Amino acid sequence: MRAIRDTARLTVPVLFAVAIVSCGRPAGKTPVGVWDATVVVNGNSVPFKFEVTGAAPNLAGSFFDGDLKRTSTGGQYSDGSLILPFPEYGSRVEVVYKDDRLEGKYDRGTRGRAYAFTAVRATPSAAPAGDVPSIAGDWRIPLDKLSSKGESAWRMVVRQNGADVSAAIMRVDGDTGTLSGSYKDGTFTLSHFSGARPTVLEVTRVADGSLKLLEDHKNARVAYRETDARAKTAPEPTDPTQHIGVVDPSAKFKFSFPDLDGKIVSDTDPRFQGKVVVVSLTGTWCPNCHDEAPFLSQLYKDYHGKGLEIVALAFEEPAQLKDLSRVRAFIKQYDITYPFLIAGDTDHEAAALPQAVNLNTFPATFVLGKDGRVRATHAGYASKATGEYYMQEQKEFVAELDRLLAEK
Repeated sequence: MRAIRDTARLTVPVLFAVAIVSCGRPAGKTPVGVWDATVVVNGNSVPFKFEVTGAAPNLAGSFFDGDLKRTSTGGQYSDGSLILPFPEYGSRVEVVYKDDRLEGKYDRGTRGRAYAFTAVRATPSAAPAGDVPSIAGDWRIPLDKLSSKGESAWRMVVRQNGADVSAAIMRVDGDTGTLSGSYKDGTFTLSHFSGARPTVLEVTRVADGSLKLLEDHKNARVAYRETDARAKTAPEPTDPTQHIGVVDPSAKFKFSFPDLDGKIVSDTDPRFQGKVVVVSLTGTWCPNCHDEAPFLSQLYKDYHGKGLEIVALAFEEPAQLKDLSRVRAFIKQYDITYPFLIAGDTDHEAAALPQAVNLNTFPATFVLGKDGRVRATHAGYASKATGEYYMQEQKEFVAELDRLLAEK
């Protein structure tokens, strides 16, 4: 009997120890918290901040774009497996929580191969040794050759708080989102991943006052302060209000495409007659279109009663045209209540809109006056990551609408 009692006393703590280390998960712990995460894209490791919130099994995950959060539509945690869907991107995070780490993948759905995803608990950054150079301000990046959009230069805006820096590179079709990082060993290492736009940018201050830039460990460029004489002699970044146009400005702008229910919506419909109309070329695959959608959604709510109409012409990847699930999630995510039309696939936007000239950016916007003619155009969209440029572009766009709405 004594031998049996001794065996029982030994069995309880052994079983308890097994429970603690089961599957490498500490007892009572869950993935909830802030993580230093990484995805691997084309061989490059892209670091970013990730957060898991909620109470198991119902958890949610969030990417960050500066101060903005992009949060999953729910999520499930069971037996160490965590799945977090982002249907507006047609993607999801699939990871296993083990040894207080997250390991798995970022499944991009129809967009291509998944990214390897790993994360460790976030820890404070160590203070850098020595002085930290100041790089805050506006910078111009001359290009050695024209970009695919015909640009000769880009603009970079940088904000800095000691060793911590956030930046955005502005191109004619939009921007990089907020690149965030800090200074160490002579270089600022900045990165971005918010479910899209994976980027690593290394920024080094040169003795002559310029910046040496290395994007994704392969694309080397130089940047000059806008006040630098070298910037003043470099080409200007492309003006987004002059990049696209129409063949005949005196002709009415035509469109006729089905909505998600298959009903044809055309420029000749009564709802558009005598109205100022914003025609937005968009696509749910396009990160800058995700930046723009909340602005247009709120603009429609504020100005529809004043005579404004908005219509989205979506050009989607062929795989998405089969079920439109990502499109429906995009509309729901941004509470879009204006007509959202399926204009075709991403290779045929020029053929679908033959009146347009130099149509090579997403998003792209045509503003029609009450007579149906194009009165203004805008390529791309400057997100909140661009700071004052974001505010100024919105202010100028709304001022243009006010002027057109006031016309008789």
